[in-house]
Amino acid sequence: MIRFRTFRSDRPDLTQRGDGRLPLVIVGGFLGAGKSTWLRHQLHKGRFGRAHVLVNEAAETPVDDLLLSNAERLEVLAGGCACCEGRVALRAALVSICNRQDRGASAAIGRIVLETSGLADPGAIAETIAADAVLSRRLAVEQTIVLLSAVDGLDHLAGELLARRQVEAADMIVVTKSAGEEREFLSRLGATLRLIAPDAKLGWSEFGVPVAVKLDAGALPFRLGNSVGDKEPIRPHRLDLTGAGWVAMSAWLSALLAARGGEIVRVKGAMTTPAGRLLLQSVRWHVQPAEILPPRSTDARPEDDFLVLIGRGIDPERLVLSWRRFVLDEA
Repeated sequence: MIRFRTFRSDRPDLTQRGDGRLPLVIVGGFLGAGKSTWLRHQLHKGRFGRAHVLVNEAAETPVDDLLLSNAERLEVLAGGCACCEGRVALRAALVSICNRQDRGASAAIGRIVLETSGLADPGAIAETIAADAVLSRRLAVEQTIVLLSAVDGLDHLAGELLARRQVEAADMIVVTKSAGEEREFLSRLGATLRLIAPDAKLGWSEFGVPVAVKLDAGALPFRLGNSVGDKEPIRPHRLDLTGAGWVAMSAWLSALLAARGGEIVRVKGAMTTPAGRLLLQSVRWHVQPAEILPPRSTDARPEDDFLVLIGRGIDPERLVLSWRRFVLDEA
């Protein structure tokens, strides 16, 4: 599924390539790393100039595009990771952008920014582009930026092979959510990241804003072990919030995360309440404060109120039965 929106901006481009290829920035990171929050701030500050932003989400119902209203153009690729199931859709979108640029069908852009799904391998995406006879002549991967949460990033590196692959592919690693963490822990985390990706630049950010973090020289990296073997795939599960009350929904979700937070890696959604339409997010057990979203566009539909749970070991039938019984009060 592809959704397309266009925004106008007077921001200039930052760089121009001499070979005529359009620069592509890949923004990756595991589920809950804070990619959209970080990217929203970069777009607001004009970091990427006139950028066409592609947002890739594994779930059929996209959420992250709700946060990125400062893009020159915004296109959503939902329903499959760009490195595997969504590869064909990604290629079609990239070719279409290049063709529109050549025809002058719309205002020229300076680069493409691809925000990948948290389940995507940015290295595999870059390799796919390089191996494509058409895209390799039209695009140049300018930078691969990978975000990692200081809260649970170490657990992801230790337990998820994909998280390590994401970091290994990075030209720049941005560690998010480090406020409140001990200096010793952050120093060892930084040493671990340098061990995995020695050539990558290392930065730190809070809510998208760069911050200075003092690290201890000579800190020892964490031992990650070898617990990243074959596991059940992480999959998205969508629930329709139509007819759900805020109190019942929040109580049900809190109970579910308390019981299954280890398997439910990420929760994202949007819900209409008397206070406005709220953005709902959590990373494992950690529920983020609800954020009021901008007013809906004219093409919004009632079923745009939804909840997406992303995790492994979730029985879809039991999930729906629980939802209907405890939230919708159906017998």
